[in-house]
Order: sequence, then C-alpha cells, then structure tokens
Amino acid sequence: MQDTLPQGFIPVMLTPFKENGEIDFDGLTQLTELYLQAGAAGLFANCLSSEMYELTEDERLAITRHVVEVANGRVPVVATGTFGGPIAEQAEFAKKIYATGIQAVIVITSLLADANDSDEVFMERMNELLHLTPGVIYGLYECPVPYKRLVTAKDLGELAATGRVVYHKDTSLDIDNVKGKIAATQGQRFGVYDAYMEHAVASLQAGSAGLSCIQGNFFPEVIVWLCANYNNPDQQAGIARVQQLLIETMPVIHYAYPTVAKYYLQKRGFPISLYTRRKVEECTAEVKTEVDALYERVEALSKELGIG
Repeated sequence: MQDTLPQGFIPVMLTPFKENGEIDFDGLTQLTELYLQAGAAGLFANCLSSEMYELTEDERLAITRHVVEVANGRVPVVATGTFGGPIAEQAEFAKKIYATGIQAVIVITSLLADANDSDEVFMERMNELLHLTPGVIYGLYECPVPYKRLVTAKDLGELAATGRVVYHKDTSLDIDNVKGKIAATQGQRFGVYDAYMEHAVASLQAGSAGLSCIQGNFFPEVIVWLCANYNNPDQQAGIARVQQLLIETMPVIHYAYPTVAKYYLQKRGFPISLYTRRKVEECTAEVKTEVDALYERVEALSKELGIG
C-alpha cells in the first residue's frame, strides 16, 4: 500500500467490452495507459462507470487485478468492494478485492445501510466491517445507485481518525458540505475527491485532494490540468474558461452515459466499442452530434491553453 495519498485526478474507469459483451482486457490495458499518460494521480477501478453492477464477482476481481498489474505501482488503485447483503459477506469480498493489491477498498455507502436507516446504523455497520477485516484499508463512495447516502462530516471525521479510512468520493453537490468534510478530516491521512464539476475549482481551493469525475472519461488531460493549475495566478482566465466548460457541458456528458464517453473516446481515435451492459438512453445521431460539438470545443480550448 502506498504511504501517501494521490493529489489530483482519479478517473472513474470505464470497462471496454467486445461486441459480444465479453470484457476486452487488451482494451482495458490501453485505457489504463491512456489515463496514466494523461497524468492521472490514481485509478478508481470497478466503479459505477465500470458498470460494476453488471459484472459478476469474478469479473470485478479480474478487472481490478488487471488494472493493478498494468499500473504496476506507478499510481495507487482503489476499487469497490461492497455489494450489499450481510456485513459478513461484504467483508469476505472486501478481503478478496483488497488482496489484488489495491490501496483501498471502496465502500458504497448506500449498500451498507438502507435509505430509512439512521446514520447510527450506518456507522455501526461500518465499524463492523472494519472489525471483520483487520488490516484492510477503506474509502467511501456516495454512489447514487441504488440511492445516494451522504456521510456526515462528523462521521467521516470519526472514520478517518481510525487510520483505516483514507479516501472519500463526494457526490453531495454542495460546496459547504465538502468544506465541512475537509475540515472534519484535517490532519488525518485522508483525501476528499469531488465528483461534482460545477464547483470543481472551489472544491480544489477549499482543500479537496483532487477530482474524481466522469468528465475524465472524455478529456482527462483537461481535468489533470485543472488540478495542477487551479491556484496558478497566471492561469486564472483559462481556469475560469475550463470551469465554464464543465458547467455548460453537464447535460451532454451525463446523457446516455457511459456510451457517450466511449463514443467520445472513439472521436479521439481510441479503439473502444460502444457496447455497454448498462441500460441507458440510446446514443442517437442527435446525441452524437452534440458530442461531436463538445469534442471540437474541448480540442480548441486545449490548444489555446496548451493542454495535452
């Protein structure tokens, strides 16, 4: 396990599939390298963007192990390791996926407690998970599926203080909430990684360790540049333009995702099938036209700012 937490962009990785629906491991190798060449500080494998709910348990382990092997220590890897059911069962899979060599097992907060359960129930189950898996390091992800369960700043502070919860992917969409979590975990070996790009710059300036967003599956170089330059006094005009890009393109980024991300990668010349196991909106000709326009806009802005 790495002693330091990555500072910067951590992509939520896609899973390339073959046209017959099988995982394309050669494509996964190339995709991992694309993220790394773009400057990713870490990798989040087996996440929602990876279509984790549509993978078998063996496939979840296989793609995570593959990413760890390809990364080969260049950056740390985290991966989801809790998929519902009794905590004892979740603990067993957490141990299996941790054994692949990842830095932290990511807990889906909404699979540890039901929507009508209290924060106390969530913390009881989180502590049970820690107890059943001695030595395993964890992170949290406020995944919106099956429902979004936000962790309070107080609870996050308590978990960070254990020394075994080091990572948090935030989806609160609330900069004040993010600031509270950063404050509550101050001084701990812990990082908040924000998924919400409408306040990306504000989050970084508040002390987030980095960004972990689906936009990185379209133009990772831009997200890496933002993480590196958000406080650069010589780049404030460019930073404002990138922030505006992230705000204005939210609709096209999220519609028919992850198919649109794979289409965007094709536009970049990356060999990936549009195949997805998730049931999402159709990537129609109209949608592709919007993505084409996004691609041209990002290319032009990147050239102006010297990105990539």
